[in-house]
This record gives sequence, C-alpha cells and structure tokens, in this order.
Amino acid sequence: MEYTPISPFMRPISHVHLRVVERPEASVPGKPVNKWELLRELSKAQAAFGVSERDLTVLQGLLSFFPDDALGGNTEVVVFPSNKAICERLNGMPCSTMRRHLARLVEAGLLMRRDSPNGKRYVRKHGEERVAFGFDLSPLYCRSEEIARAAEAVREAEERVRRLREVVSLMRRDLAALSEFGEEIQPGLGLWDQLRDTAALTARALRRKLSLEDLAAYRVELEAHLDQARNVIDGPETEEMNTNDACFDRHHHSSNKESIDLEPALEKGTVSADARDDDTDAPVADDEVPGTRQVPKIPLHLVLAACPSLKTFYQDDIRHWHQLFDAACHVRPAMGISASAWEEAQRLMGPEQASIVVVAILERFADIRSPGGYLRALTSKAAAGEFSCGPMVMALIGRRSAA
Repeated sequence: MEYTPISPFMRPISHVHLRVVERPEASVPGKPVNKWELLRELSKAQAAFGVSERDLTVLQGLLSFFPDDALGGNTEVVVFPSNKAICERLNGMPCSTMRRHLARLVEAGLLMRRDSPNGKRYVRKHGEERVAFGFDLSPLYCRSEEIARAAEAVREAEERVRRLREVVSLMRRDLAALSEFGEEIQPGLGLWDQLRDTAALTARALRRKLSLEDLAAYRVELEAHLDQARNVIDGPETEEMNTNDACFDRHHHSSNKESIDLEPALEKGTVSADARDDDTDAPVADDEVPGTRQVPKIPLHLVLAACPSLKTFYQDDIRHWHQLFDAACHVRPAMGISASAWEEAQRLMGPEQASIVVVAILERFADIRSPGGYLRALTSKAAAGEFSCGPMVMALIGRRSAA
C-alpha cells in the first residue's frame, strides 16, 4: 500500500476533518488504543504522514494532557491546555514555533481544532453533559489502524534493507577470500588485485547507510565479480581434479578387493578404529599437525552453498569453522567413515579442511562407493602436498550450476 502524505495546503480545516473521516483506511477502531503505543507507531511511519520529529514532540505534549493512557471507547478525547501550558510542557518551546507545529498536525489530519465562540480552550458542563473546546484527538484515534499498517510497511522495508545488507556483506567477504584463493592457485593475474579493490571499496561503502537501491546495485556488481572469479578458478586445475576423481571412482567400481586397496590400515593388519570402544570425534591437538595450520581460504559460505545436502542431516546453524567441524563429526559415522580415517584426515589436513572434504563427500555420497577409502586417498594426497579442497568445492558449485 502506498501512503501519500496529505497536502499541507489543504484548506479549510473542516475539509481536512471530512477527508480524514471519508478515507477508507480511517475506519474507527473497535477497541481503545494506547496513546503512547500509537505515538511510537506514528513516529515509525512519520514520513508517510508528512510530519517531522518536532511535530511529533508537540503531539506528545498534547497527549500528555489527556488523563487516560487509552484513546477511544466512550471517552471524549479533547484536550484544552493554553498555549502557555503547552510551551511549558515542551520545555519552553517558543509559542510561534509551537503554533506552527500544531498547524502541521492539523493539516496532516491527525488533530482537529474545536474552537469556542471566543476562541478560548475550556470545558463546560451542563448537568450530565460535558462540552470541551480545544484540540480533538479523535482523528488520531480513527487513523490508528492506518498508522499501524504504515508502520509495519516501514519495518518490512527496513528488514529488506537489513537482509540485503547482510547478503552484500557476505558476498564482499567471499570476493575477498576468492581473490586470495585465486592468487594462491593462479598467481600473477591482475584480476585478483581488481577483486581485492572491489571488496575493499564495498567494505568502505557498507560503513554508510545505504538505500535498498544502492545495496541492490552492489549485489549485482558483486555477483558479476564472483562469477568472473569462479570462472577463472574453475579452470584447468579443477578439470584435472574432476578427472582424478572420476578415475578414482572407476577404480572403486572395478576393484574386487576394495577394503584392502582403499583402507590401508586394514591392509597392514591394524585394527580399524570402528572396532574400538573409544570412537571419539575430538579434534587433533595443534601440536600433532605438521607445520603451521591455517584456516582454509575458501569461504565457508561457498562451502555451504556447494554442499546443501548437509542441512538434511545437520539442522544447527553453521556460521563458523568450528560449527562445520561439529557437523562433519555428526555425519561422519553415518557415512561409514571410520574414526581412524577421520583422525588421520584431521592430522594431515587440519580439522577445517578435513571437515570440508567430509561434507563434500556427503554431497557426492551416491557416486562414491567407499567414502572412508576416498577420504584416506585424499588424505594421502594432502600429506604429499598434492591436494587442496578449493577445487573440490568449486567443482561441486559447477555441478550445481550445470544441473
């Protein structure tokens, strides 16, 4: 619904009131409305009604003269303070300024004047009847449902901006990580410097308050850069990785002694850890990992995008690498991967990269005959410095894009 402010030049005042009553949105609410909650809703939707913060400050002062917290019901909603009393309630606001804001509230259809014959504001009783002259708050009450809808529309717009801002922020981080990853596997390309500059400029822009249109433009730009980076990264090295995987899978299907060929621990006569009572998934201590282990440069967000099957078996949020490790520990036994293969992968790859490999194997579970043997083979490649999880993730993304 579009909310167009009523023109501040509408005259006379009685026409303003008629317009408020005749508006289809301004149906009289069926129950009393808390005046302070209504003021907060109006503050949220103030742009839709063409009023400013200072206008609402004056309205707040007028509401403070109404003795009850609730507007509506059978109670007359007219307040009759003098100009002096209103200005004092507004911490000494000049009378001319106060009158100007009152006029804005009347012109916006949120307030109506009830003038006495002599122009004074007062209340007069005739037996059981009570007649008040001053400012009638009933237009505000009659438009309470319209105000609530306008405030909700503003909140929904703010939520859209917040979600899109979060998406742009994630894309910016992915672009920065992909530029570092690309520099590592294909050094010397000027593209990586361009992508880093774009990520830095986007980070600087996100420090400001951006509109929905600005954020949408950044999203389109970042999507184009991410596609460009993926196309470059998903090149010969990834194709080679896919070829190796295919050969390895064919070896799985053609072998008559799969458990011996793909589970070296059994070939050597050692006892598989699956037969032990102690089948723990505790991460390997850092001092057991050869060299200095670093967090993978492939963005976690891309790993999750490449492996959506994980959500079927692990419902908790995954926002950090330790949460991906927990997810891998959770799905590993059901995949038939022995604890010894898992521990060896952690020791030689690091817990994060080993976790990426496990969830990637889960994504291709139907195509891999022996997940445990596959993990051991990739672990051996990692020990020889011949494996990186990045091409595996990019290959999965390529498969999803081609599907």
